[in-house]
Amino acid sequence: METQRSRTLFNDAREVIPGGVNSPVRAFRAVGGNPLFISKGKGSKIYDADGNSYIDYVLSWGPLILGHAPSRVVKALCRQAALGTSFGAPTALEIELAGLLVRAFPSMQKVRLVNSGTEATMSAIRVARGATGRDKIIKFEGCPLGRDHRHYVGPSAVGPYREPPADDFAQAGHVGLDAEALLGALRSLTRKYGSILIFDEVMTGFRVSYGGAQERFGIKPDMTCLGKVIGGGLPVGAYGGRADIMAMVSPEGPVYQAGTLSGNPLAMTAGIETIKAISGKGSYERLLEKAGTLEEALRDAASRAGARTKFYRAGTMFCTYFTDREVKDYATATSADTKKFGMFFMGMLRRGVNIAPSQFEAGFISLAHSLADIDRTAKAAYEAFLEIER
Repeated sequence: METQRSRTLFNDAREVIPGGVNSPVRAFRAVGGNPLFISKGKGSKIYDADGNSYIDYVLSWGPLILGHAPSRVVKALCRQAALGTSFGAPTALEIELAGLLVRAFPSMQKVRLVNSGTEATMSAIRVARGATGRDKIIKFEGCPLGRDHRHYVGPSAVGPYREPPADDFAQAGHVGLDAEALLGALRSLTRKYGSILIFDEVMTGFRVSYGGAQERFGIKPDMTCLGKVIGGGLPVGAYGGRADIMAMVSPEGPVYQAGTLSGNPLAMTAGIETIKAISGKGSYERLLEKAGTLEEALRDAASRAGARTKFYRAGTMFCTYFTDREVKDYATATSADTKKFGMFFMGMLRRGVNIAPSQFEAGFISLAHSLADIDRTAKAAYEAFLEIER
């Protein structure tokens, strides 16, 4: 696999960009080697600057649920770009996308569109503080807020609290509850203490299920954060919740939050087309079926190779840990063998399969992935697992 052009570009990038990348995980520090510079993507595949092709399970870290450059999205973007890319003024497209989100996530009675998942989570915390008059936030170890790096295939749940119930929240997080029970406990506790329960669904929205983790587990949060999946890969995010909480947001309320590119017509167009596509009859069912087939194939590959791994899937997201222990929290996640994961990553890359360059990131599947892609991925995984065990 020739990667000279990518190496040259990385050296050039380090001259003008800190670390040569604009997001740390892209630097391949966790897996070794140099990052690939991508020139294009189509369907289930990406192509690097040296002309190598890869079956892609990163999918721009999740949002490309239709695959790379889907024709319906590209055509709609071209039409909108000819009309204008940004106005800094309201458009009908914002109303349409907001309506689609409210229907998909009924807990969000009103929604504010922003430019990223990071902006969504930070803004939601600001609004929650304004609504409650409280300053403290509780979150779980290994579930960062307002950053790209997330450790788990699952939601982060946060809520401002007043003294002294912090111990109650801490106890709920350490009693070994499964996800559904934990989220249920958090819902009960936040109601008890009048706190606001926020679901960070930047990763899980439209991925764990069509309506996110809250639909899957039947928990209704007070607020929800969504990320770039709602923009089909373009920079976008959103936060929303109960109407009384969202009434705190300026200009309706005192909590000021603004952004020139919020609700820009290109991101709105891509989001509308993407959500309409995955909400079509049978679309999401096909996506889940592909994810299940991939899970079965990868589990079988690890078993045949004798690899000691733990594989997890939540809807259309998945990850593999090199460990004998069940991964159920931050401590067990970080106890996994990251050196072996790095070897696995490179083994897959050499065989034309691109997965996230970190043990602690999720993989994703799209409607563009075919059974042939999955078969090729399983073959590559078996060979990579075998290589590690030997």
